[in-house]
Amino acid sequence: MALLLNLDTATEVASICISVDGISKAFKQNEQQREHASFVHLAIKELIDEGGFNLGDVDAFSVTSGPGSYTGLRVGMATVKGFCYAFSKPLITVNTLEVMAKAAIDTLTYKEEKSLLCPMIDARRMEVFTALYDADFKNIIQPQSLILNETTFQDILAKHKIIFFGSGSSKFKAVYPTSNGVFKSIVSTAKNLASLAERDFNNKRFSDVTYSQPNYFKDFYNPIRS
Repeated sequence: MALLLNLDTATEVASICISVDGISKAFKQNEQQREHASFVHLAIKELIDEGGFNLGDVDAFSVTSGPGSYTGLRVGMATVKGFCYAFSKPLITVNTLEVMAKAAIDTLTYKEEKSLLCPMIDARRMEVFTALYDADFKNIIQPQSLILNETTFQDILAKHKIIFFGSGSSKFKAVYPTSNGVFKSIVSTAKNLASLAERDFNNKRFSDVTYSQPNYFKDFYNPIRS
């Protein structure tokens, strides 16, 4: 029975949950992206106090490792690494796109079960961070940065229905030419991260606390220098 603290600050919604065997037992979220840094530590304290948990009893700490918001990723990684050092506990890192795909799978209806899943995170202009999964969570296209145009996923869309979601999907909706794409509003949270972290905990798939860094997928953009 694993007790995990799961933190997702990679996207517009920051969230934290404490899970037992992959099931969320206490949860908080913040929808103001600029407030993620101030939200995290207070929310963790409130979760611990309200749920009667003790940080020292947590078996491992998990976090979304990227891609996503530069600031959000740094906040999340620094927070969980600090706890791992303080309590000598393992670190679990999970790709943000994988967590988003898990959120989609958790909300699939019967008619959508055979659709492919394409999470997209806005990466400025017509670029997104994206990947492609099937409904069994098999990775069809590896996480990557991609510049969108009218031919993106053309061959796959000719044969399969794809569900597009995430902050970058609206950009593709404006240019895609086929009727085989479906666009949905799906929000991933630390609850979706929790089940993946439980999987990794059971498989002892831990990250190095000292050397783990957020995976930004591209260099930081500073509009002042461009």
